[in-house]
Amino acid sequence: MKKTIGRIVWGCLLLILGSTGCTTPSGIPETKDFQAVVRRASDAVFPAVVYLRAVSENRSQGKESANIVSGSGVLISPDGEVLTNYHVIDKARDIRCLLHDGRAADATVIGSDKDLDLALLKLDLPADTPPLPFAELADRQVQEGEFVMAMGAPWGLARSVTIGIISCASRYLPDHGEYTLWYQTDASISPGNSGGPLIDTNGRIVGINTLGNMIGGQVSFTIPSFIIHETVARLRQYGKMNWAWTGLRLQALHDFDLNIKFDADQGVIVAGTDPDSPAQQAGFQPNDRIISYRIVTGGPGCDPVPVHAPTPEALPAIRRQLGMLPFGIEVAFSVIRDNRPLTITVAPAEKGKVEGSSAVLKRWGFTAKAINRFDTPQLHFYMPDGGLFVFGVDWSGIAGGTLQEQDIILAVNGQPVRTLDELRQAYEAALQNIDRNNHVLLDVMRSGRNRQIVLQFSNEATTR
Repeated sequence: MKKTIGRIVWGCLLLILGSTGCTTPSGIPETKDFQAVVRRASDAVFPAVVYLRAVSENRSQGKESANIVSGSGVLISPDGEVLTNYHVIDKARDIRCLLHDGRAADATVIGSDKDLDLALLKLDLPADTPPLPFAELADRQVQEGEFVMAMGAPWGLARSVTIGIISCASRYLPDHGEYTLWYQTDASISPGNSGGPLIDTNGRIVGINTLGNMIGGQVSFTIPSFIIHETVARLRQYGKMNWAWTGLRLQALHDFDLNIKFDADQGVIVAGTDPDSPAQQAGFQPNDRIISYRIVTGGPGCDPVPVHAPTPEALPAIRRQLGMLPFGIEVAFSVIRDNRPLTITVAPAEKGKVEGSSAVLKRWGFTAKAINRFDTPQLHFYMPDGGLFVFGVDWSGIAGGTLQEQDIILAVNGQPVRTLDELRQAYEAALQNIDRNNHVLLDVMRSGRNRQIVLQFSNEATTR
């Protein structure tokens, strides 16, 4: 019955479009054949769609292993630049791409950003390779109700296209995307579609498909192309987004979910500051209301920039603005505190890595990772000056049943360790001394409490 109703509704839609023509907000010319519009757009972009296969390292199980990840991408230049998601190529040792015409090529990462979940690749092609087909990035924001098509390689099945509409053009996902809003669409996006293009009926890329959710109906989320426009140039220039960091935690004036409403009609609220951040050191306090900011250089282009977040949907754009401020140059914020105006000056710092590096301690049966204020804030609380933690445990090794993930490593055989290099040195020293001492003593912190753990080499499996 549901299928019958669906056919009737779709048939009526095609009948309406076919008999009256249609004009959409993206400027699609009137046509009497909507299927032809879809076909032209998909035919124009399909040659630019790339199937990716990446071999990535995995150290989350306490040892080093390899994962094979499949995903999608899209060519955005004739010389072989490919846009995809960060999570598709994260920690990749090898990236292979399959082109529309059946050719295969390796790819090199030009730049990537975990916060935006975007990566820019370059195909490794012979110098005499003719220009490749590519798709154009649309520098505009789509509107609700626009027809879109999601392209990619779902479930690793070569190429496919699905159709739907933009159901929300400004979706705020607090746990996904500090710097971006999302397009929500009912075009089907399945595993393997990640990194593929979302296109409009003019055949232009309006987003990169990133998140899919099939619970309670098909809901998918895409990174908007107008944000990608800002991203690509910085990835080419720096190999990363090169975000600035102030440490400001921002809150909208009105938040329905939190049942909070500030008595103001301008600005954005400071919810708090990160520990030891430039904003904290400058004296920002919770409930300060920022009205505007300006770069303190006295030169052109340093006029005050107003900021306004009436609802949470406005927060990612403000964070993105602040994230693109220059490092080390003072920025004057106009602030209202207790109904009195004041100016607070902050020099943003480089945000740096948002994930710590890791090391494999094979004979000890675990992997360790550097504590990072963005990746592991709960551990950074205990170790604000840096440190290491247990990233993964090999339960068949000597650490199985003794160490736990998230244990903070303080010392090895009484010798304090703070960096991966120091841990590696302690590891090598323990192995060299294994004939005289068949155990190693680790000082760790677990849930805020210190304890000592002994790893016995005599418990090591004979097959290891």
